[in-house]
Amino acid sequence: MTGGSFKPMEHYKYKPWRFYFYVFAFTWLFWIIAALVGRNEDQSNLALGFMLLGLLVPALTALIMVFTSGNMLLKADFKRKLTGFYRLNLKNLFSAFAVFAGVVVISIGISLLFGGSPKQFGLTEGSSFSIYGASALITILLASVIEEVGWRGYGEDAVGYYHSWFWESIIFGTVWSLWHLPLFFIPGSYHHGLVALGPIHVANFLISVVPFGFIVTWVYLGNNRSMLASILFHIFVNFLQENIAMTPETKCIQSLVIFAVAILIVALNRNMFFDRSHIGRLLENDGRLRS
Repeated sequence: MTGGSFKPMEHYKYKPWRFYFYVFAFTWLFWIIAALVGRNEDQSNLALGFMLLGLLVPALTALIMVFTSGNMLLKADFKRKLTGFYRLNLKNLFSAFAVFAGVVVISIGISLLFGGSPKQFGLTEGSSFSIYGASALITILLASVIEEVGWRGYGEDAVGYYHSWFWESIIFGTVWSLWHLPLFFIPGSYHHGLVALGPIHVANFLISVVPFGFIVTWVYLGNNRSMLASILFHIFVNFLQENIAMTPETKCIQSLVIFAVAILIVALNRNMFFDRSHIGRLLENDGRLRS
């Protein structure tokens, strides 16, 4: 194409600062409003509405930044990540399912050594993930899909464009953890329930997100940067977390197990996490990293 400034297949440079500024500014705005409104039980539906608006922000920001970029390479990459079934590496995906199921079993097993109940291997009667009476299943599905469209649709790549995937996992995991902060002040949310249990459980959630980020990155890259794979894994994790009857104390043990698993995954996939060939040319590489 000549004679104009629009070059649909030109190189794209990610804009992480812009993306995360908008994500934090609008998410926190909606969630702070939800926290204020949620103090009144009669306005619980309104609070839920603002919570959902905040949850939508990363996905909407990703969609806007991708589809207003004027870059066909970025747009095509987004579509392939979301709908490209050919990207799925079933061996990696089912291995990830098995790994996280193993994390749950091992965590409960360790808790038994400290007096935990074997009933934790059973299912919960209700889900702690439901919000203001909303269906737990719907909440889990919505949260998984919406978050992944935002984070894997633009957020993770925006950091990975400038760093190795090892450092990207640390940076993104930290940012992802901090993003949740206002939820601890919203009555009726899962996170607000952690506040009632004490600061150790709040800290456990925030800290555990960082090593878990390594596992998510492993799934994302192991499936050729497939957003679809990340969505399926996120749904699986949320389902186990909210339907297996683990106690809050066992979830603290689980965080230590996740940390150990993250170290093992990095050790077994050093080429993936420490490779730097994608830096500055992520779309050109098409994210096809192998362990």
